[in-house]
Amino acid sequence: MSLVAAFVIAVISQLRYLGVALLMAIESACIPLPSEVVLPFSGYLVYKGELNLWLVGIAGAIGCVIGSWVAYGVGAWGGRPLVERYGKYILVSRHDLDLADHWFKRHGEITIFVGRLLPVVRTFIAFPAGVARMPLWRFTAYTFLGSLIWCWLLAWIGLKLGEHWNTLGGYFHRFDTVIGIVFLLFAAWYVWRHVRNLRRA
Repeated sequence: MSLVAAFVIAVISQLRYLGVALLMAIESACIPLPSEVVLPFSGYLVYKGELNLWLVGIAGAIGCVIGSWVAYGVGAWGGRPLVERYGKYILVSRHDLDLADHWFKRHGEITIFVGRLLPVVRTFIAFPAGVARMPLWRFTAYTFLGSLIWCWLLAWIGLKLGEHWNTLGGYFHRFDTVIGIVFLLFAAWYVWRHVRNLRRA
């Protein structure tokens, strides 16, 4: 984490708003670069009077949209055929893909919006939206709105913490742990359900 923090600080110190957008684009392209470091440090620079809070939020949200387009595109143009061909090896069936399509058609907006406000989930939510071929303009709008709230809020917390901005990381690691446990429980249930169906078949 110290190496990641050093990289983030160097990029933002040199590139300012462009650096914020670039780093958030990397995070949203399914590369786990923690926004819990990027944005609080940006907020610290707001505290020092070097950046503007709203411009940090907007730059971060634009970066999230750009990175999410990459992940969405991979999911839309290569995701489903690959999953249909090789999904059986990771217990993903065509029925599961159909369920995901149906879910995104009915609840895609709220899924993307809420997903953008959750640690870990926000990094990977764009790919399944692409696989499900969620309409791009809706995906973009809800990605921007959710990301703007996330980016502004973390930068604002960094502003309020001032020179102690880096203490925020410890709190978010706790959220990461909770979400990780929930994910593992879901994965265990998912595997059990598929094994049970295979035995019945």
